[in-house]
Amino acid sequence: MLKYTVLFFLIMFMIGTDTFLISPLLPTLQTQFGVSTGNAGWMIGAYTLGSAVFALIAGPLSDGWNRRTVMLCGLLGFSVSTILCGFADSFWTMCLFRLLAGVSAAFTAPQVWASIPAVMPASSISKTMGIAFGGLAAAQALGVPIGSWLASGNWSVPFWTIGIASLLLAAVAFILLPDMRPSVRKGERTSILRRYIPLITSAKARSGFLAYLLLHLGSGTAFAFVGKWLADRFELPIGQIGTVMMFLGLGTLAGSLISSYATRKLGNTKAVAVGMSMLVVLYAVMPRLANLPLVTIIYLIIFTTLGIIFPIVMGALTSLNASIRGTISSLANSTMNGANTLGAWVAGLLYVQLGGYSSIGIFSAVCLALSIGTFLFSGVLGSKEARIGQESVSAS
Repeated sequence: MLKYTVLFFLIMFMIGTDTFLISPLLPTLQTQFGVSTGNAGWMIGAYTLGSAVFALIAGPLSDGWNRRTVMLCGLLGFSVSTILCGFADSFWTMCLFRLLAGVSAAFTAPQVWASIPAVMPASSISKTMGIAFGGLAAAQALGVPIGSWLASGNWSVPFWTIGIASLLLAAVAFILLPDMRPSVRKGERTSILRRYIPLITSAKARSGFLAYLLLHLGSGTAFAFVGKWLADRFELPIGQIGTVMMFLGLGTLAGSLISSYATRKLGNTKAVAVGMSMLVVLYAVMPRLANLPLVTIIYLIIFTTLGIIFPIVMGALTSLNASIRGTISSLANSTMNGANTLGAWVAGLLYVQLGGYSSIGIFSAVCLALSIGTFLFSGVLGSKEARIGQESVSAS
């Protein structure tokens, strides 16, 4: 089973690296294509938009197909579109290729979360979830320096490198992964909308996803203006801000790797409740600190805690209904991207209009507090297999 764990880690690492890759390249690409600062942001937004929108479609479709086939097609599309980014000759072609990469990621990443319970024994699901999430965390920690280093000679090199590596990974997945076909009776088909019905009609699922939205809204809002606050508060240059950002990613990676241990020791509910309660306090207090090493340590604690919480929450959500795990994973992905997009917008308003980063810290603390209450109210974390409405989705 180690082979699956390593494979899922590497898939999420590639997707995460591609997600963060363009950030350090943005000034170079802005100059290369001659676009304004405001328009340049679309080279990032195109990817997120494609991933968020198409995840809502990809998940329900994948629940009726062979997950292995969906993952392989997604990886191939991701590889080709990322390679094409390196050949983009204009702003609009870059946006198009980034959009296609995001769409491909929408078909790939949710299959990782949905496939883990299908190929791993029950005792290893939580640990594997944490390690797979660690792939994203490792990409967050290493994506910026990797992208900057590879682009030192030519801005296209990072895209070609990630694209070719993903192509090789698709070949490995083709060899290692077993078929994961849905249990569909002959002649039965289920529409995309119908696959969402068990989630829409379940109070537990609605509350669980609302809590998940609040969790990402709080953490995403705080993260959006970290760099801006560090520059304004401590007068840090870009290089030193990148160093602090690496600590955040390393914290998330460390947390994801010990997530299963925290679950065994405390249980899902207590681990999330204790962790998020600590985050409420840290988010509220941290903006008032004037010591950079202390701020860095607190950020490391915050992101380590988030790294512990996220795999637990994702595992609880995907266990709501085993027959629509792809739909649940995709909805979670869209919820995360939507919350992070909203969080970036809210952060800008708060930072400019309401007292800088202190108002962001209070907003994040309130979101996390509401998320704790909603999670506890929903009961999503209360059992290992909180299935809902499986009888109403017979075609998966």
